[in-house]
Amino acid sequence: MELKTKLKKALEELRKGKERKFNQTVDLIVNLQKFNTKKDSVNTLVSVPFKIKEKKIAAFLESENQHVDTIAQEEFRKYGDKKELKKLVGKYDFFVSQASLMPKVATVFGKVLGPAGKMPSPQLGIVMDVNPKVVAELKEKINKSVKIRSKESSIKLAIGKQDMKDEEIIDNIMAVYNALLKALPKQKENIKNVEIKFTMTKPIKIKV
Repeated sequence: MELKTKLKKALEELRKGKERKFNQTVDLIVNLQKFNTKKDSVNTLVSVPFKIKEKKIAAFLESENQHVDTIAQEEFRKYGDKKELKKLVGKYDFFVSQASLMPKVATVFGKVLGPAGKMPSPQLGIVMDVNPKVVAELKEKINKSVKIRSKESSIKLAIGKQDMKDEEIIDNIMAVYNALLKALPKQKENIKNVEIKFTMTKPIKIKV
């Protein structure tokens, strides 16, 4: 049975669970094997076809921008304080930066943003030109992107919301799964199995 069919069955099963008062998140867990977390690492950004959630985005810019929460250059001084810095990193899901400010951003914010995996990256997050159209397009792209980082032998990430159609959730899962296959050193051999769950349910295991 192909993976898409198995995912469809698993989602049908999850939907039989108890109704909750909120829109649960759909989590994808990919369990790895023959994978040495110290030696092999996966750190990639994947575009998914359907938006998972509205991400909280902050931008390091030379001047204020009404379309995005801005940390303007003159405010950088304030973040010499480690507590302020940690608060900032906790508050936002994603950071972008004007290219001209990247060296300063690396100096001031790098020590906290780096380990949190939130440093603005050339893949998605460094802008040359800050105009409303560019900012709007970037926000749209970020909201349809998923960051995959392997810190342990299983990768867990939010892949959708319960109120999305099964097909949309499955398309998102397939986009991540295929990107992961490409990124893993031994590709399919590195994947032991896949699990999906809603926030409040037990995971359902799927053989791949």
